[in-house]
Amino acid sequence: MHIATCVWQEKAAAAAAMGAEGKKGDRVVSVAAMAAAAGGALNCVVSFVVFSLLDVLDVVLCLVYKLVDYAVEAEWKSCYCTAASGAGGEPRILVPPSAAAAVPGPKVVRLSSAANSKPRMQLEDVSDTLYVRPSLLADATRKGGAAGPAAPALTVTPAIAEMIRGKLDRPPRTPPRQHHPAPPCWSDCDCKVCHSWSGGGGGGASHLYVHVQAPPPPPPPETVKTEDVVFIHGFISSSVFWTETVFPAFSAAARGKYRMFAVDLLGFGRSPKPADSLYTLREHVEMIERSVLRRYRLGSFHVVAHSLGSVLALALAVKYPDAVKSLTLLAPPYFPVPESEAGAATQYVMRRVAPRRVWPPIAFGASMACWYEHVSRTICLTICRHHRVWDRLFRILTRNRVRTFLIEAFMCHTHNAAWHTLHNIICGSAARMGAYLDVLSSELTCKVAIFHGRDDELLPVECALAVGARVPRARVTVYDRKDHITIIVGQEELFAAELEAIWRSAAAE
Repeated sequence: MHIATCVWQEKAAAAAAMGAEGKKGDRVVSVAAMAAAAGGALNCVVSFVVFSLLDVLDVVLCLVYKLVDYAVEAEWKSCYCTAASGAGGEPRILVPPSAAAAVPGPKVVRLSSAANSKPRMQLEDVSDTLYVRPSLLADATRKGGAAGPAAPALTVTPAIAEMIRGKLDRPPRTPPRQHHPAPPCWSDCDCKVCHSWSGGGGGGASHLYVHVQAPPPPPPPETVKTEDVVFIHGFISSSVFWTETVFPAFSAAARGKYRMFAVDLLGFGRSPKPADSLYTLREHVEMIERSVLRRYRLGSFHVVAHSLGSVLALALAVKYPDAVKSLTLLAPPYFPVPESEAGAATQYVMRRVAPRRVWPPIAFGASMACWYEHVSRTICLTICRHHRVWDRLFRILTRNRVRTFLIEAFMCHTHNAAWHTLHNIICGSAARMGAYLDVLSSELTCKVAIFHGRDDELLPVECALAVGARVPRARVTVYDRKDHITIIVGQEELFAAELEAIWRSAAAE
């Protein structure tokens, strides 16, 4: 957003607040409104300077990583920022318009090659935000003459095609019959936790890591009828977000009745982190199907999802309308796209999720992760590559008085997985979310519950209210003084009791 626009909006908000007072005597409120306006204007000014510098830094880091990648791995690696700026040659259509008409948005045709299966062609939905991320200055100057970015075409420049082809057409390092995962990139962690999937046990690269908490078998000849629950975590998280919080808080009756499955999504936690994956919605959903629904033969189940996981939960509910008993979404990332932005829905959502502001801090982090490919890789190199060091430091500083499960939850992923998942799921599903919610409202009969923290600075509470407006039967609960994480962490017993009540209610209907 252009700095002048920001300052004008802050002044307008201050004027509206002052007009609402209507009294000269209420000087305290006036001063507070003016202070808020000044703080907002300062935030805009500082943000403009900081993110303009980050635009330059990302270009520099692009060159640095190309040189280091070649020096360490003897391979030139393409990236989306160079693909986005690559000139020369006419755009190249990768998908015929007739094939792409069913679902709008850019697509690529890729060759998937999973273990023990024949290669097959896949039509992948990718988000244009991967390669259309204008600099702050370019974005500001463009807004003077245009309402927003142009609608993305179903074309890909030769540079982008070369990058994707470089990933997918790379000659295999081993014969197909001896399919082994490629070693991790030098900037990714190779510890036993992050790379346990490559060891050959527990399904290896073909299945996600799934933490299963099942009821103990009853003494014969007694039988107990159990129900299944699938837990899906959010962005840069893992199954420990559930297993270390609500799982221990469930009552003995719940632990004896429900089979609970907490998955590590593709690219996160202990699950596979394939370097050639685009981490699209199809890939994430298919891995959940293969690793949970088919592997454990789930005929019907409840779904509990947090943040980004809510998109995957909705996709599962729409795909299995008769199997889902209840759908519980925490902080769903739903931003209704205005009609004026319908042609650039992904860009609109990216600007809402990552507004390029230095304050609040969570918005600053989201903006760096979403807008800057190489800055975010540097963050992963610093934090995720050395998460074991951070874990030890945290234990020393707190003298082991604070549980460190959130370090494993938030730091065990690769940059490739986080980058593609953020863009292809959060931003790329902008046009799908409305359709999913309409199907949920009109065609599905499962119980729907929405939870949100009023102090959530990453995904505002309006997201949950918008879901409730689109699905009238949904029960929306807003927790005061709770944010994106403390909606669960810190009130585990309360939330566990809420879930048990939802499941009982769904069984009674």
